[in-house]
Amino acid sequence: MRNFVESNQESFPMNSHSLVAIDDLSRQDILAMLERARYFEQHPNSHLLDGRVVATLFFEPSTRTRLSFETAVNRLGGRVIGFSDASTSSTSKGETLKDTIKMVSNYADLIVMRHHLEGAAQYATEVTDIPIVNAGDGANQHPSQTLLDLYSLLKTQGTLDGLTITMVGDLKYGRTVHSLLMALRFFSPKFNFVSCPELRMPREYIDLCDKLGIEYHEYTDFSPEVINESDILYMTRVQRERFSDIMEYERVKNLYTLRRSMLADAKPTMKILHPLPRVNEISQDVDDDPRAYYFQQAGNGLFARQAIITNALGIDPLKS
Repeated sequence: MRNFVESNQESFPMNSHSLVAIDDLSRQDILAMLERARYFEQHPNSHLLDGRVVATLFFEPSTRTRLSFETAVNRLGGRVIGFSDASTSSTSKGETLKDTIKMVSNYADLIVMRHHLEGAAQYATEVTDIPIVNAGDGANQHPSQTLLDLYSLLKTQGTLDGLTITMVGDLKYGRTVHSLLMALRFFSPKFNFVSCPELRMPREYIDLCDKLGIEYHEYTDFSPEVINESDILYMTRVQRERFSDIMEYERVKNLYTLRRSMLADAKPTMKILHPLPRVNEISQDVDDDPRAYYFQQAGNGLFARQAIITNALGIDPLKS
Protein backbone atom coordinates (compact mmCIF):
# COMPACT_ATOMS: atom_id res chain seq x y z
CA MET A 1 0.00 0.00 0.00
CA ARG A 2 1.58 3.28 -1.07
CA ASN A 3 1.69 6.39 1.06
CA PHE A 4 -0.17 9.53 0.11
CA VAL A 5 2.04 12.21 -1.45
CA GLU A 6 1.20 15.50 -3.12
CA SER A 7 3.83 18.13 -3.76
CA ASN A 8 3.98 21.93 -3.82
CA GLN A 9 1.28 22.39 -1.22
CA GLU A 10 1.00 25.27 1.21
CA SER A 11 1.94 23.77 4.57
CA PHE A 12 0.27 24.37 7.94
CA PRO A 13 1.67 23.23 11.30
CA MET A 14 -0.31 20.25 12.54
CA ASN A 15 -3.17 21.35 14.79
CA SER A 16 -2.30 20.20 18.30
CA HIS A 17 -5.80 18.73 18.73
CA SER A 18 -5.70 16.61 15.57
CA LEU A 19 -5.70 12.84 16.00
CA VAL A 20 -3.88 11.20 13.10
CA ALA A 21 -2.24 8.22 14.79
CA ILE A 22 -2.48 6.62 18.21
CA ASP A 23 1.24 7.44 18.45
CA ASP A 24 0.15 11.05 18.98
CA LEU A 25 -1.10 10.10 22.46
CA SER A 26 0.91 9.37 25.60
CA ARG A 27 -0.21 6.93 28.30
CA GLN A 28 -1.57 9.90 30.24
CA ASP A 29 -3.42 11.19 27.16
CA ILE A 30 -5.00 7.78 26.59
CA LEU A 31 -6.20 7.46 30.17
CA ALA A 32 -7.59 11.01 30.08
CA MET A 33 -9.46 10.22 26.85
CA LEU A 34 -10.93 7.07 28.37
CA GLU A 35 -12.06 9.09 31.38
CA ARG A 36 -13.88 11.38 28.93
CA ALA A 37 -15.48 8.33 27.31
CA ARG A 38 -16.67 7.15 30.73
CA TYR A 39 -18.21 10.58 31.32
CA PHE A 40 -20.05 10.47 28.00
CA GLU A 41 -21.40 6.99 28.67
CA GLN A 42 -23.05 8.51 31.74
CA HIS A 43 -23.99 11.78 29.96
CA PRO A 44 -24.41 11.00 26.24
CA ASN A 45 -26.62 13.99 25.41
CA SER A 46 -25.59 17.63 25.77
CA HIS A 47 -25.28 20.95 23.94
CA LEU A 48 -21.48 21.07 24.03
CA LEU A 49 -21.29 21.45 20.24
CA ASP A 50 -23.99 24.09 19.81
CA GLY A 51 -22.99 26.18 16.80
CA ARG A 52 -20.23 23.76 15.73
CA VAL A 53 -20.08 21.96 12.38
CA VAL A 54 -18.22 18.68 11.84
CA ALA A 55 -17.44 17.42 8.33
CA THR A 56 -17.29 13.64 7.82
CA LEU A 57 -15.39 12.87 4.61
CA PHE A 58 -15.48 9.15 3.87
CA PHE A 59 -13.50 8.42 0.72
CA GLU A 60 -13.73 4.73 1.66
CA PRO A 61 -16.93 2.84 2.67
CA SER A 62 -17.85 2.68 6.35
CA THR A 63 -20.90 1.93 8.44
CA ARG A 64 -20.04 1.79 12.14
CA THR A 65 -17.30 4.43 12.15
CA ARG A 66 -19.23 6.98 10.13
CA LEU A 67 -22.53 6.46 11.92
CA SER A 68 -20.97 6.56 15.38
CA PHE A 69 -19.08 9.78 14.59
CA GLU A 70 -22.23 11.38 13.20
CA THR A 71 -24.33 10.17 16.14
CA ALA A 72 -21.68 11.53 18.51
CA VAL A 73 -21.94 14.97 16.90
CA ASN A 74 -25.74 14.90 16.94
CA ARG A 75 -25.92 13.85 20.59
CA LEU A 76 -23.54 16.68 21.47
CA GLY A 77 -25.77 19.23 19.74
CA GLY A 78 -23.62 19.86 16.67
CA ARG A 79 -24.26 19.67 12.93
CA VAL A 80 -22.81 17.23 10.39
CA ILE A 81 -21.90 17.85 6.75
CA GLY A 82 -19.93 15.67 4.36
CA PHE A 83 -20.24 12.56 2.24
CA SER A 84 -20.22 8.79 2.67
CA ASP A 85 -19.30 7.96 -0.92
CA ALA A 86 -16.45 9.70 -2.73
CA SER A 87 -18.21 9.12 -6.06
CA THR A 88 -20.81 11.70 -5.00
CA SER A 89 -18.13 14.32 -4.31
CA SER A 90 -16.01 16.44 -6.64
CA THR A 91 -13.17 13.93 -6.35
CA SER A 92 -15.06 12.02 -9.04
CA LYS A 93 -14.42 15.06 -11.27
CA GLY A 94 -10.71 15.00 -10.53
CA GLU A 95 -10.57 17.36 -7.55
CA THR A 96 -7.43 16.78 -5.48
CA LEU A 97 -7.52 15.89 -1.80
CA LYS A 98 -5.80 19.20 -1.08
CA ASP A 99 -8.57 21.18 -2.77
CA THR A 100 -11.30 19.13 -1.07
CA ILE A 101 -9.79 19.67 2.38
CA LYS A 102 -9.21 23.39 1.86
CA MET A 103 -12.73 23.88 0.53
CA VAL A 104 -14.42 21.94 3.36
CA SER A 105 -12.29 23.85 5.90
CA ASN A 106 -14.29 26.96 5.00
CA TYR A 107 -17.47 25.34 6.29
CA ALA A 108 -16.48 23.17 9.25
CA ASP A 109 -14.77 23.39 12.63
CA LEU A 110 -13.44 19.81 12.44
CA ILE A 111 -12.87 17.22 9.70
CA VAL A 112 -13.26 13.48 10.32
CA MET A 113 -11.74 11.65 7.37
CA ARG A 114 -11.38 8.08 6.11
CA HIS A 115 -9.20 7.47 3.07
CA HIS A 116 -7.86 4.38 1.33
CA LEU A 117 -4.28 5.68 1.12
CA GLU A 118 -1.83 5.58 4.01
CA GLY A 119 -0.75 9.04 5.11
CA ALA A 120 -3.81 10.85 3.75
CA ALA A 121 -4.89 12.10 7.20
CA GLN A 122 -1.39 13.36 7.98
CA TYR A 123 -1.35 15.13 4.62
CA ALA A 124 -4.71 16.75 5.40
CA THR A 125 -3.24 18.32 8.55
CA GLU A 126 -0.59 19.96 6.38
CA VAL A 127 -3.06 21.82 4.16
CA THR A 128 -5.52 23.14 6.77
CA ASP A 129 -5.40 24.74 10.18
CA ILE A 130 -8.57 23.09 11.53
CA PRO A 131 -8.22 19.78 13.42
CA ILE A 132 -8.29 16.47 11.53
CA VAL A 133 -9.42 13.16 13.01
CA ASN A 134 -8.21 10.06 11.18
CA ALA A 135 -11.09 7.59 10.77
CA GLY A 136 -8.78 5.10 9.05
CA ASP A 137 -6.08 5.52 6.38
CA GLY A 138 -5.51 2.44 4.30
CA ALA A 139 -3.77 -0.36 6.16
CA ASN A 140 -2.00 2.14 8.41
CA GLN A 141 -3.92 3.20 11.56
CA HIS A 142 -7.40 3.65 12.97
CA PRO A 143 -6.96 5.61 16.22
CA SER A 144 -10.64 6.15 17.03
CA GLN A 145 -11.25 2.39 16.81
CA THR A 146 -8.28 1.91 19.12
CA LEU A 147 -9.72 4.20 21.76
CA LEU A 148 -13.06 2.39 21.73
CA ASP A 149 -11.15 -0.91 21.91
CA LEU A 150 -9.19 0.35 24.91
CA TYR A 151 -12.38 1.53 26.56
CA SER A 152 -13.85 -1.95 25.97
CA LEU A 153 -10.77 -3.54 27.55
CA LEU A 154 -10.96 -1.22 30.54
CA LYS A 155 -14.69 -1.84 31.07
CA THR A 156 -14.45 -5.63 30.81
CA GLN A 157 -11.09 -6.31 32.47
CA GLY A 158 -10.98 -3.44 34.98
CA THR A 159 -7.46 -2.50 33.85
CA LEU A 160 -5.30 -2.06 30.78
CA ASP A 161 -2.16 -3.31 32.48
CA GLY A 162 -0.65 -6.77 32.02
CA LEU A 163 -3.28 -8.26 29.72
CA THR A 164 -2.72 -11.16 27.32
CA ILE A 165 -4.07 -10.08 23.94
CA THR A 166 -4.45 -12.62 21.14
CA MET A 167 -4.82 -11.09 17.66
CA VAL A 168 -6.12 -13.42 14.95
CA GLY A 169 -6.39 -13.22 11.17
CA ASP A 170 -5.29 -10.33 9.00
CA LEU A 171 -2.42 -8.83 10.96
CA LYS A 172 -0.67 -7.48 7.86
CA TYR A 173 -3.35 -5.12 6.58
CA GLY A 174 -5.40 -4.84 9.78
CA ARG A 175 -4.99 -1.21 10.82
CA THR A 176 -7.02 -1.84 13.98
CA VAL A 177 -4.49 -4.33 15.34
CA HIS A 178 -1.58 -2.05 14.39
CA SER A 179 -3.08 0.86 16.31
CA LEU A 180 -4.05 -1.31 19.28
CA LEU A 181 -0.52 -2.68 19.56
CA MET A 182 0.89 0.85 19.51
CA ALA A 183 -1.47 1.99 22.27
CA LEU A 184 -0.94 -1.04 24.50
CA ARG A 185 2.84 -0.59 24.46
CA PHE A 186 2.35 1.64 27.53
CA PHE A 187 0.57 -1.08 29.52
CA SER A 188 2.93 -4.10 29.70
CA PRO A 189 0.91 -6.45 27.48
CA LYS A 190 1.66 -9.94 26.25
CA PHE A 191 0.70 -10.55 22.61
CA ASN A 192 -0.16 -13.71 20.70
CA PHE A 193 -0.16 -13.16 16.94
CA VAL A 194 -2.12 -15.85 15.06
CA SER A 195 -1.99 -15.67 11.27
CA CYS A 196 -0.80 -17.37 8.13
CA PRO A 197 2.68 -16.31 6.94
CA GLU A 198 1.22 -14.10 4.22
CA LEU A 199 -0.72 -12.04 6.78
CA ARG A 200 1.70 -11.97 9.70
CA MET A 201 2.23 -8.85 11.79
CA PRO A 202 4.48 -6.42 9.84
CA ARG A 203 8.14 -6.36 10.74
CA GLU A 204 8.03 -2.81 12.08
CA TYR A 205 5.62 -3.84 14.86
CA ILE A 206 7.59 -6.97 15.70
CA ASP A 207 10.73 -4.82 15.91
CA LEU A 208 8.92 -2.38 18.21
CA CYS A 209 7.99 -5.23 20.58
CA ASP A 210 11.62 -6.35 20.57
CA LYS A 211 12.85 -2.83 21.24
CA LEU A 212 10.43 -2.26 24.15
CA GLY A 213 10.82 -5.74 25.65
CA ILE A 214 7.17 -6.62 25.05
CA GLU A 215 6.53 -10.36 25.18
CA TYR A 216 4.97 -11.80 22.03
CA HIS A 217 4.56 -15.15 20.27
CA GLU A 218 3.70 -15.85 16.64
CA TYR A 219 1.54 -18.84 15.69
CA THR A 220 0.00 -20.25 12.55
CA ASP A 221 -2.18 -22.64 14.58
CA PHE A 222 -5.26 -21.22 16.33
CA SER A 223 -4.89 -23.67 19.21
CA PRO A 224 -6.92 -24.21 22.42
CA GLU A 225 -3.80 -23.37 24.46
CA VAL A 226 -3.60 -19.90 22.90
CA ILE A 227 -7.32 -19.27 23.35
CA ASN A 228 -7.36 -20.47 26.95
CA GLU A 229 -4.59 -18.16 28.14
CA SER A 230 -6.11 -15.06 26.53
CA ASP A 231 -7.76 -12.18 28.36
CA ILE A 232 -8.82 -10.67 25.04
CA LEU A 233 -9.36 -12.53 21.77
CA TYR A 234 -9.24 -9.94 18.97
CA MET A 235 -10.60 -11.42 15.75
CA THR A 236 -10.16 -9.68 12.39
CA ARG A 237 -11.64 -9.98 8.93
CA VAL A 238 -9.36 -10.79 6.00
CA GLN A 239 -9.94 -7.64 3.97
CA ARG A 240 -10.59 -8.34 0.29
CA GLU A 241 -10.17 -4.64 -0.54
CA ARG A 242 -6.51 -4.74 0.52
CA PHE A 243 -5.55 -7.50 -1.93
CA SER A 244 -4.39 -6.81 -5.47
CA ASP A 245 -4.36 -10.58 -6.18
CA ILE A 246 -7.87 -12.02 -5.74
CA MET A 247 -6.50 -15.58 -5.82
CA GLU A 248 -4.33 -14.84 -2.79
CA TYR A 249 -7.39 -13.50 -0.97
CA GLU A 250 -9.45 -16.59 -1.81
CA ARG A 251 -6.69 -18.83 -0.49
CA VAL A 252 -6.40 -17.16 2.95
CA LYS A 253 -9.86 -15.72 3.65
CA ASN A 254 -11.26 -18.63 5.68
CA LEU A 255 -8.18 -19.97 7.47
CA TYR A 256 -9.29 -18.92 10.97
CA THR A 257 -12.85 -19.26 12.25
CA LEU A 258 -13.82 -19.05 15.92
CA ARG A 259 -16.59 -21.46 16.94
CA ARG A 260 -18.31 -21.73 20.30
CA SER A 261 -16.94 -25.21 20.91
CA MET A 262 -13.44 -23.72 20.90
CA LEU A 263 -14.30 -21.65 24.00
CA ALA A 264 -15.00 -24.63 26.29
CA ASP A 265 -11.98 -24.00 28.53
CA ALA A 266 -11.46 -20.30 27.90
CA LYS A 267 -11.36 -17.92 30.87
CA PRO A 268 -14.87 -16.88 31.95
CA THR A 269 -13.62 -13.29 32.07
CA MET A 270 -12.15 -13.42 28.56
CA LYS A 271 -13.84 -11.19 25.99
CA ILE A 272 -14.02 -11.59 22.22
CA LEU A 273 -13.57 -8.39 20.26
CA HIS A 274 -13.88 -7.67 16.55
CA PRO A 275 -13.80 -4.27 14.79
CA LEU A 276 -16.60 -5.49 12.44
CA PRO A 277 -17.90 -6.16 9.90
CA ARG A 278 -17.39 -9.89 10.26
CA VAL A 279 -17.64 -12.39 7.45
CA ASN A 280 -16.79 -15.99 8.41
CA GLU A 281 -14.17 -15.48 11.12
CA ILE A 282 -16.66 -15.69 14.03
CA SER A 283 -19.37 -18.32 13.78
CA GLN A 284 -22.82 -17.05 14.70
CA ASP A 285 -23.07 -19.65 17.46
CA VAL A 286 -20.52 -17.55 19.36
CA ASP A 287 -22.94 -14.61 19.58
CA ASP A 288 -24.81 -16.10 22.55
CA ASP A 289 -21.66 -16.86 24.54
CA PRO A 290 -21.24 -14.40 27.44
CA ARG A 291 -17.66 -13.80 26.32
CA ALA A 292 -18.82 -12.35 22.98
CA TYR A 293 -18.43 -8.59 23.28
CA TYR A 294 -18.14 -7.27 19.71
CA PHE A 295 -21.58 -5.67 19.53
CA GLN A 296 -21.12 -3.93 22.89
CA GLN A 297 -17.66 -2.95 21.67
CA ALA A 298 -19.24 -1.19 18.68
CA GLY A 299 -21.61 0.59 21.06
CA ASN A 300 -18.64 1.91 23.02
CA GLY A 301 -17.59 3.69 19.84
CA LEU A 302 -20.16 6.42 20.49
CA PHE A 303 -18.61 7.40 23.82
CA ALA A 304 -15.02 7.16 22.60
CA ARG A 305 -15.79 9.32 19.58
CA GLN A 306 -17.61 11.90 21.69
CA ALA A 307 -14.39 12.08 23.72
CA ILE A 308 -12.28 12.48 20.56
CA ILE A 309 -14.51 15.17 19.05
CA THR A 310 -14.64 17.32 22.17
CA ASN A 311 -10.90 16.97 22.67
CA ALA A 312 -10.25 17.97 19.04
CA LEU A 313 -12.38 21.08 19.52
CA GLY A 314 -10.74 22.01 22.81
CA ILE A 315 -13.88 21.40 24.87
CA ASP A 316 -13.54 19.87 28.33
CA PRO A 317 -16.89 18.29 29.29
CA LEU A 318 -15.77 17.96 32.89
CA LYS A 319 -15.45 21.75 33.17
CA SER A 320 -18.41 22.77 31.02
